This record gives sequence, structure tokens and C-alpha cells, in this order.
Amino acid sequence: MRNRTTTTEQYITELSLPLGDIEKNRIAKRKLAPTFKSYDNKQIQMILDLELYIPPHHVARVIDEMIEAIPDKQLFAHYTGGGRSSYHPKMLLKVILYGYSQKVYSCRGIEKLLQENIPAMWLAAMQQPDFRTINEFRGVRMKALIDELFETMIQKLIADNYITMENYFLDGTKIEANANKYSFVWKKSVLRFEEKLKEKIQETLAHIHSLTRQEAGEYVAVHSEELPAKLEEAAAALEEKVEELTEQIANTSESAERKILRQERSALKQPLKQIREDFLPRLTKYEQQKVIFGERNSYSKTDPDATFMRMKEDHMKNGQLKPGYNVQIATENQFILSYSLHQRPTDTRCFIPHMERLAASSLPMPKTVIADAGYGSEENYLYAVGEEKEPRFDFLIPYSNYMKEKTRSYQKDIRHASNWTYEELDDRFICPNGRNVPFKKYQTKKTHSGLEQSFKIYECEDCRDCPLKSACTKAKGNRQVHWNTIWEELKAKAKGALEDDEKSAIYFRRKVEVESVFGHIKGNRSFRRFSLRGLDKVHTEFGIVALAHNLLKVASIRLTAFINKETKELKKWTGTFRFSAHFLFWGLIGQPLFLRLFQMIAGCMTEFVRRGYSFIQKVHAHA
Repeated sequence: MRNRTTTTEQYITELSLPLGDIEKNRIAKRKLAPTFKSYDNKQIQMILDLELYIPPHHVARVIDEMIEAIPDKQLFAHYTGGGRSSYHPKMLLKVILYGYSQKVYSCRGIEKLLQENIPAMWLAAMQQPDFRTINEFRGVRMKALIDELFETMIQKLIADNYITMENYFLDGTKIEANANKYSFVWKKSVLRFEEKLKEKIQETLAHIHSLTRQEAGEYVAVHSEELPAKLEEAAAALEEKVEELTEQIANTSESAERKILRQERSALKQPLKQIREDFLPRLTKYEQQKVIFGERNSYSKTDPDATFMRMKEDHMKNGQLKPGYNVQIATENQFILSYSLHQRPTDTRCFIPHMERLAASSLPMPKTVIADAGYGSEENYLYAVGEEKEPRFDFLIPYSNYMKEKTRSYQKDIRHASNWTYEELDDRFICPNGRNVPFKKYQTKKTHSGLEQSFKIYECEDCRDCPLKSACTKAKGNRQVHWNTIWEELKAKAKGALEDDEKSAIYFRRKVEVESVFGHIKGNRSFRRFSLRGLDKVHTEFGIVALAHNLLKVASIRLTAFINKETKELKKWTGTFRFSAHFLFWGLIGQPLFLRLFQMIAGCMTEFVRRGYSFIQKVHAHA
């Protein structure tokens, strides 16, 4: 009884002390020595099997499974015989894909992974190719291999029921090129410089004509295409004249005459030097630049295939353009189904080349293509519709004014002829003022991409003294309506598809599908800039990024399925244990021995609760 009281008083005393003093008091009395797990990094250790250290659902195992499914002949076809033995292409493929899945995009970084990362060591079978070998395989070997490899993977995903290729969610993003931000060449500047150069050449040729006196009469301007040949001809004539003067100077002994000849020769040498060292090289340079431009308006000197585009990552915070590529990808269930790279900054003109590339591959064409309003043009709609007998695919693509046409302000705006009354029998519109706007003529226009559009021109009978004219049109004469019948029919088809309940639900998945993939690639895995240069090599590099994304997606799905399975098994085992315990308890409840044991446990618990309650009362009383 005395010991119990002492213990209680000691506990009450400890409650009145700070926490730090209590710990010091207890440690000082018990004098405990710290214990540690054994550690000796100088001890010899051996890893017998690297695979034991890799989790069963690690992305490295998915990469290994995918690459091993590719036949060796498919990879060996890109190698020629002879020479020193090369690293196995499957090993290099696995290593590069694993590096990109771990946000390591440089070959030196991948080389470092092979020395430090256990999954990379396992994939490489402890082989350590240097960064030059990895870079040569990525930039040269994979250029001819990437499309076939990607198509093989998509076919496998279809076979494993990850995707179906029915819904094709398409969108584009811009990724910065591996080029200097300030090494730009603008097409307008080149054309302006070339025009000024040609004017200067014309003046120089006229001056040469007066010096050489080749023909009687005044100088006649030369056509722009004939300037290089005319310059060569003038240079040859100047060289011949200079040689004649040189001979005359050598044969003349009088100093005054030699001085005059030298002055005449110097006057001829100056335009000759200008032609050889300035005019002809610059004309050749401008012609080469125009070939590089093609249909573009700019390119980078560091990477001539890159076009300057407006990107969200603005380093100068002033809307400055940066060299990059327009990457078009299509997804389903957040898997990348297909991709293509373009030098055009707008998505509208990338739609048909992307779909043509898909049609040329071995992959099946989708049933429905879903995209945003950036792809909604007459040319793209016509391509999707195809011929009446064989439509290519259905489309859920709004046109640019689709959302605007739903607003009340647009529907009340009398400027838009779509809000007017149309009488099909008389083929005429009725303007808001009740006047007739009959058909007048047909007109054909050609777009920048080469599409010929047919318009029906309607003109109001008389707009004079109309009180609504200022709100209807800014034209001085009568109001005209340019009506594109084909475009209006295609717009009606797109609008009907988007307003269907079932199809609209599919369209609303677009942001979840494509935008999340862009977020994973550019945000989570920080791939915002290419490492290679040139359109072909950049296409190869993004193919590796797409493959790594799909492999990570497969690994994530397998891990989720494994966790769900384990959770289900755990719940099942827990339920079985509870049922067994419940059955055992109620089965033994009637036995005499069990009753005696149950009474003893209940008595001990009652005594424990009583003493605990008495102890708490004493503590409160003392406080």
C-alpha cells in the first residue's frame, strides 16, 4: 500500500514538471545506452540478382516486356554486317526509353543512370555504353526505326484492350527547338533586302554599260530572273577589259599615259570586285534562304527547320516569338495514338497532313475525330466528310463562331445574314427593315491554302434612306451578302453533331484526354525543349517521349490493378477472420471452462476500471 502511494505521489509530481525535466529525470535514473543497427560500408557485399530489387510493377519491367515482344529481325534489318560487334539494339532501346521515363533526356544523363540506377543496370545487363554511342543510336538508328516501333506498340495496346481507336482526340502544342532565341531570319526582311540589292545591281550594270561602251544606246533594265547571268556576263567583260588595260600599261613607257590607264583600270576593278564579292554571293544567299523558307515566314539560323512561334513560356515577358515546332498528338484513354510535327504555327493547316500521315500508316482509321475550334475550317470539314459514298470519319469539331452564335447579342445583331429571313422559293433574304435582298451573281475565291470557295452574292434592292443602315453595314452602296452554301451546310452538320447528347458527352472528354497528356509531358516530366535539331531528328525524339508516356501509363494501370486486387483480397481475408472469430466465440460460449475464463477476464477488467477511476479522482483532488 505504501509503495502504491509513493508511485502515485511520484506521478503527480511528474505531472507538475515540464516535459523536458521529466525525460531528463527518467533517463538519468535508468541510464539507457543508445543502440544502432550494424553498419559497415567497407564490408564486402554482393548483389546476385538485380531483378530482385525491382518492384513487380515498375516501369522498367513494362519497358522490358514491350521491347522483348519486338522480333529481332525487325531491329537487325537496320544494321549492316561486318566490323566490330555493336551493342544490342534492344538494350539501347530499353535504356533510352527508361531514361526518358525518368525525366533524363540527355545522353550524358542516361550514361550516368547506367552507372548508378539499379533498374537501368538491369535493363542494360550491366553493360555501360558511353554517351556518344547512345546519341548515335538515338539520332541515326532510331530515325528509321521510330515509326515502325511506335506502330508496333499501338497495335499491342489495341490487342491488350487498352485502346480501341474509335474516339480520336486531337490537339496541338508548341515545343521549343534546340536553337538560339535570337538567330531569326524573317521572310519579309529577306525579300526587302533582295529588292534593294536588285535595284543597286541595276544601277551598277548601267554604270558598267557606260564604262565599257559595249553597245550603242542607253542601258535597258534586266529582268530579275536574268540578273545572275547578266552579272556573270558583265564580270567577264570587265575582266577582259582589265587584262587589256594591264597589257597597255606594261607596254607604255610614258608616266602620264600610264597614270590615266591605271585610273581607268581602277574604275573597272571596283564594280568587278563588287560583283564577285558582294552581288553574286548575296543573290545566291537570298535564293537559298527563300528555299529554306518554303511556305514559312521565318526560320532559325541554328536550326533551319524550326519556325518562330508564339509560345506560352515567354522568357522576355513581351510576347516575343521563339523557335519551335508544332506537335500534333491524338489520344484515347490518355494514351498517345499518333503524333506528327509541323513547321506551321496554326493548328488549322496541320489537320489534313496529320490525318494523311495516319492513313499512310498501318494503324486503323478512327471512327470519330474530336478537336477544338482551331481545326474548324471548310477545308478540314470537307476532308473529314470525303466523298459521299465513302466518308472518311465522323467529326466533333466546332467552327470558330460556334459558341459566339449561341449568345443573345449575336442573335440580335442585324449585321449577320444568318439572323435574317430567307425565302428559298425566290432565293432571297429579307433584311430587318423588310426589304428584299435577291440573288445577284456567283463568285469564286481562293484561300491561302489553295481551296476554291464558291459564294452566292445577294444585294439589297435599295438601302437609301434606311434607318438601320448604319447598324447593318459600313458600305456606301447597297448591302451585299456573301453566302457560302457549302460552308453553311458543313457548319449545320457540325452543329447538329455537337448538340447531340451522346456525342456532346464525348466532346466534353477532350480536355481531360489531350490537355492532361500535355500536362504530364510538359509539366510533370518537364519536357519543354528538344535536345536534337532538324525536323527528322525532332520527330524521332518526340516519338521516344510518346513511347515513354504510353509505357508509364501501362505501368500505372497495372499498379492500380495490383493495389485493387490486394485490397480486395485483404478485405476478403478480414471478413473471413471476423466470421471465424464470431463463430468460435458463440460456439464456445456455452462451455463451462469458457464461462469460468470469461468471468475471470470480466472481473479483472472491472477491477482495472475501478482502480483507474479512483486514481483519476485522487489526481484531480490533489490538483
